[in-house]
Amino acid sequence: MQVVRYDHGTTIVLRHIGSSSRMQEIARLHQQALEWIGAHSGQQSFFPLASSFDPILSQYRYLGVKYTLLYDAVRQGIEALGFVALNDPLLLDLVLMRVVEPASKRHSIQLLSSYFGISREITTVYRRLPQISSLKDQAESLLVSFARKHLHFDFSFVLYDVTTLYFESFTTDELRTCGFSKDNKANQPQVVVGLLVNTDGFPLSYDVFSGRTFEGHTIIPVITALVRKYAITSLTVVADAAMLSEANIAALEQAKVSYIVGARLGYLSRAQVDMIATTLQERDQATIRTPYAGHTLVCDFSSSRYTKDKRDTETYVAKAQAILDGKTAMKRHRFLSGTTGTYTLNQPLIDRTKRLWGIKGYVTNVDIPDAQIITAYRNLWRVEQSFRMAKSDLLTRPVYHTKEKAIKAHLLICILALAVGKYLEWKSHQSLKHMIETFKAIPDARIVNKTTGEETGWRAELPDHAKQVLTDLGVTY
Repeated sequence: MQVVRYDHGTTIVLRHIGSSSRMQEIARLHQQALEWIGAHSGQQSFFPLASSFDPILSQYRYLGVKYTLLYDAVRQGIEALGFVALNDPLLLDLVLMRVVEPASKRHSIQLLSSYFGISREITTVYRRLPQISSLKDQAESLLVSFARKHLHFDFSFVLYDVTTLYFESFTTDELRTCGFSKDNKANQPQVVVGLLVNTDGFPLSYDVFSGRTFEGHTIIPVITALVRKYAITSLTVVADAAMLSEANIAALEQAKVSYIVGARLGYLSRAQVDMIATTLQERDQATIRTPYAGHTLVCDFSSSRYTKDKRDTETYVAKAQAILDGKTAMKRHRFLSGTTGTYTLNQPLIDRTKRLWGIKGYVTNVDIPDAQIITAYRNLWRVEQSFRMAKSDLLTRPVYHTKEKAIKAHLLICILALAVGKYLEWKSHQSLKHMIETFKAIPDARIVNKTTGEETGWRAELPDHAKQVLTDLGVTY
């Protein structure tokens, strides 16, 4: 008695349960095998243990499985988002597989056949990637249209952030270059990706830049393109402090775009720091509003942030002192001043840093209450969450393509898959990973009648939680 898995026509033995010639012992081993499957895969049983099924099963030969419910669930998300309007079935198949089980393009088409019985040629995929990349503008229009219709999106607030995607190849060109890596892959070529999402983290627009591009130089092209495309008259963009520069602020104001951007409080004068710290007086949720280089600076205090800032500062100061004591190799450090061999603790900077414990600043030109400004900025975690989903669940990187249009096609596939994943989580009220695992455990058995040659399917009984998800998604089962 063995537990096996069928993978691309190959039988893989997962567990050897035992062997016997006695029917009673065989039944016991059978039960053990079913229990092992349940414990290790969560797969539902195709057939009850009733012996009445034995004559029926003896008439058939097992062919493998298809994941029909899994296909229907993900496909429903693709259709609900309007992606069928792109009129590119290959693109939609690649998006579907990126959601179901992200892999290389070659492996994706193998899984497409194995899981769903859909045949694609890898040569066709590679040949079509440049054409797929040209669908970016149309795809973004569909994303924005869905957000406006179903997510109450009205351009009041958009969230912006960047990430980096690295390549397995070490070959560089104008697009694939080395730069500051958010994946700690400084020696590998990368691209920089800027992403705009709504306040729920749903993707709206994106762009790809050379790997050496400073992230602060990405926001203006993305925002101005959005404003032009949709003739937007009122828009507020929320971004972190890396986007704060006089040039960026001026460009946003010229485009009549409002902004809420993280402030670099380290650049304030001693008098400004003292005034802000004295006013807030370490009171939770206390705020202060003050002029800042022709803009407005809003600051607030958080006791939890104070605890973190204090711990971080004390750690950094301890590391600096270890360098001075000769316990750590001599190197530059933010809390050390002087030159090699003459380093001393930078006490003025340490004191200044301590005065800012627990304080966060936001530069803005919008005239709304301080609490709304702070809430809008805190929503930036939604972009970070989308990047995590794209990188972890959808395996956006590493990137294996080398040609620019193929790279951009890959990005489009991943962004659309991100939108589908967000939609499925929103509708099913559970994580994408859990939903995929649920339906992978409910395949349809494919069997053929040995006498007639007729192929048919057999599905395990659906658990209640799977029925609820299908109902939430509007999928018939």
